Amino acid sequence: MPKPSTHHARLVTAGLAFGESPRWHDGRLWVCNWGTGEIIAVDAAGNRQIMLTVPAVLPYSIDWLPDGRLLVVSGREGLLLRQDADGRLVTHADLRDLSRSPWNEIVVDGRGNIYVNGGGPEPAPGEHFGPGTIVLITPDGTVRQVAEDIAFANGMAVTPDNRTLIVAESHARRLTAFDIGEDGSLSKRRVWADLVSDHPDGICIDAEGCVWYADVPNRCCVRVREDGAKVDRVEVDRGCFACMLGGADGRTLFILAAQWRGFEHMVSDARTGQVLSVAVASPGTGWPSYSSGTR
Repeated sequence: MPKPSTHHARLVTAGLAFGESPRWHDGRLWVCNWGTGEIIAVDAAGNRQIMLTVPAVLPYSIDWLPDGRLLVVSGREGLLLRQDADGRLVTHADLRDLSRSPWNEIVVDGRGNIYVNGGGPEPAPGEHFGPGTIVLITPDGTVRQVAEDIAFANGMAVTPDNRTLIVAESHARRLTAFDIGEDGSLSKRRVWADLVSDHPDGICIDAEGCVWYADVPNRCCVRVREDGAKVDRVEVDRGCFACMLGGADGRTLFILAAQWRGFEHMVSDARTGQVLSVAVASPGTGWPSYSSGTR
């Protein structure tokens, strides 16, 4: 198999505590700055603005409802929060009855179905995480579990036709796909791409149907086809935790990177978190959505 093309990223901004859950929204990259409770927006020149401070240290993640209201997963609280028109955060869904383990990532598809992963059984002694789950919150507010036994659930993305959800199973070194039913349920679980020795974290989809994934231990972002062929690679000097396609034409890959010191020391005073970017050929699509304006 040919080696993937290697690209080099440029620094957009530095000094973050620990960036996660990037989203391109209203012409800027929105980032959860773990360890600070901040949700920030970064423009192409690297200027940062604090958009909101939330009652969460980590993990927390963001996406938007189709009507433009911001959603925030407060992972350790087990709550999905919604920002209303007056700026207040209110509870959109309570996930504590499903699991007391922390929740992680979120994606909202084009029909307004909300998927949140994490949770699941308590971890075994000596382990940081147990098998993860995926829960669905439908537009009418119904909450139900739709997948289980996810090997450390991380990034999620939905194809632009709203028919397939892809999730990164970091500990299984694979991307896993599900068919999405008319009612939002997930079925036909399958390996979308076997990544062999890579550990996928955050992911996004491009217009050619490939997935970009961030990899912490291998300090890179990789573009992969559904058959597992790795076609592009961006190498950096620290762990890559998440990535998102955005920019004026959707052809900028933004990478959130930081020095990895283990789960006990994820956030430190060193502030090694960075936003990096690289120009790519294929624009973003699907969900989390790429949009030059609002969602």
